[in-house]
Order: sequence, then C-alpha cells, then structure tokens
Amino acid sequence: LQGIFVLGLPYALLHSGYSGLLLIVLAAALCCYTGKILIACLYEENEDGQLIRVRDTYEDIANACCKKLSPSLGGIVVNVTQVVELIMTCVLYLVVSGNLLSHSFPHVPVTEKTWSVITFLTLLPCVFIRTLKIVSKLSQLCSLVHFVILLVVITYCLTQIHQWSWAKFRLSLEFEDFLVSVGVIIFSYTSQIFLPTLEGNMKNPGEFRCMLNWTHFFACILKTTFALTAFLTWGEKTKEVITDNLPSFFETLVNLCLLTKALLSYPLPFFAATEIVYSCVSKGNHSNYRSPLLALAVRGSFLLLTLLMSMFTPHFALLMGLSGSVTGAAMTFLLPSLFHLKLKWKKLSFLEKCTDISVFILGFLCSLAGIVCSIKGLLEVFG
Repeated sequence: LQGIFVLGLPYALLHSGYSGLLLIVLAAALCCYTGKILIACLYEENEDGQLIRVRDTYEDIANACCKKLSPSLGGIVVNVTQVVELIMTCVLYLVVSGNLLSHSFPHVPVTEKTWSVITFLTLLPCVFIRTLKIVSKLSQLCSLVHFVILLVVITYCLTQIHQWSWAKFRLSLEFEDFLVSVGVIIFSYTSQIFLPTLEGNMKNPGEFRCMLNWTHFFACILKTTFALTAFLTWGEKTKEVITDNLPSFFETLVNLCLLTKALLSYPLPFFAATEIVYSCVSKGNHSNYRSPLLALAVRGSFLLLTLLMSMFTPHFALLMGLSGSVTGAAMTFLLPSLFHLKLKWKKLSFLEKCTDISVFILGFLCSLAGIVCSIKGLLEVFG
C-alpha cells in the first residue's frame, strides 16, 4: 500500500507546495515516534528495573488499558479496527491490480473486474501460508520491485533536469486540496499494525528502535527525492498517479512492476488479518487452536471476501478513504499515544506527556478532516 501512496506524493506536492516537503519529514518523525511508544507499551519494569515483555500484541495493550472497564473490550475494538483496515488494504490491491492490467493491455477485450478475478486466481496459494517467514520473503521481493519502480521514475526525471523550475511550487493553498495531500503523505508511512509482531520476531529486539530510526530516515530521503524530482519535471501537469505522466513504454513497464508489487504485497495484510480472526475464533477452544482445517477455512473465507468486495462494492475508493481516515488515523496516531499515556503516565516526563497529547490531537484532526472530505465525496457521487 505504501508504494501506491508513494506514487501519489508528487501530486500531493502539487496541492501542498513547499509545506508538502515539510510534511514528508514531519510525517516520518511522527510515525517513527508512535511506532516506538507502541512497542514501549509491550514492556514493563520488573523489581530490578529491567524491561520485560509482558504483552505480545496490539490487542494485549488495548486490554491492559481497558481492564478496569472491561477485560476484553479494548482488544475487541482494536481487533475490529485492524481487521477492517487490513481487509480494505487487500481489496485495494485487487482493485489496483485489475486497473493496472486493463491500462497495460487496453486492446484486450477484458473488463477491469475480469482482470481482478484473474489476479485473484494467482493469489489462491495464500491460503497455504502458515508462517511469517514466507511473508517476509515475499515482502523482500516487494521492496526490491518498489526500488525498481522509484529508480525508473527518478532516472527518467533526471533526464528532464533541463526543464526543472522551482517556480512551479505553489505558495497559495486550497484547504480541501491540502487535506488530501496530508492524508496521502501521512499514510505513506503507516506500519503500526505490524510492529508488535515484527519486534517480537526479531533476533535482537533491542535493535528495534535503531531499525525504526534508520528505516524512517531512508524512507523520508527517498520519498522526498522521488516527489521533488517528479514534481519539478511535470509541474502543473502532474497527475494523481505519477506513472500516468510517463511515456507509454515506461508507463507500461512501471505498471507491470506495480502489478507485481501489489501481488507480492497482498500476503502481508492478508496473513495478519487471518491470524487475528483465527486467534479470536480459536480462543477458548485450545484443542482446535492449531487445526489445519479451521485455518484453511478462515483463510479461504477471507480470500473470497476480498474478491467479492473488489467486485461489488460501489465507489470503493471513497469508502477506502472513509475507513482509512477512521482506522488508519486510529491505529497510527490516536491509540498509540492514548495507550502510552495510560500505561506509562507516572513514568513520563512533562515533555513526553505534551508530545503524546499533541500527537493525539493531530491524529484526531487528520481523521476528522478525512472523514468530512470522504463523506462529502460520497454525497456528491450519490447526488
């Protein structure tokens, strides 16, 4: 999903001007920070002052925060939020795959939905994925394809350096367009859903903070370079997805790379969503917790659900924006800062408390603005 959002960054700069460059840096810092405080909520100090991992998942953190109100309420809310966001992400990959194929082969008499079904068939082996190791290998290939896409676009843009002009940047901004830019930039960094599992599976969890710092630093540099070179190349002609600005040969090449990236990206949110549901279904029935038949049924049901939603959900892009504004902002900003304040309040400095509160307020405003824009779009579509 991040790759798809990255392709919209030059368009975001078109509507945010110089402030967009600052937002790319600020979003990297904020998402890195909320990732760290989320992982901090997994640990508590023992009698010797050593940090011990007492929680394993986002659900465990939520339950710890809400245990006085209800032992499982927080976990239920977090799980529902996670599953909704993950399912919408999987559906988006199918929709985008169908769209990319229809644009890459316009002369083939096949509809976009039929292309989505064809890509769905290639994803059927996902029902047999049982461990995170397989998903991580696919994600590595996905990252490689991602770098190829960025390299092709940046290389082409550098060949057009003779026509670059800083005068293309806008100083005056329209508020609604700016909000769209904020959403694209912020959610190109989101990864909080996967962080507890990732940190728990690291050979040396002590290196997690360092890893998070470096990955967000390099992501910020790469995204700034990509967005800036692309926008300086096309200026006011910059399209929503920057590959549409490329010459036909490069556009087809990049679209096929994007298709590969979408197919390789699908297993991660799919695996995460099915594991959450599988754990919830199996809870209280430990004899069936590792039942292969149950796991296969859960994965098969989810795979079919994503296909049906991609085929029959009207105005999916707007619904994705609406759900993303709620679930994305909640999982990235609202809940990490809220949980950190709740669990670590007595040990936080005044500056840390102010930072968490500021992040919460910012996340709430971003979510509210996204909801308003998405609902407005839906109302316009339905007349």
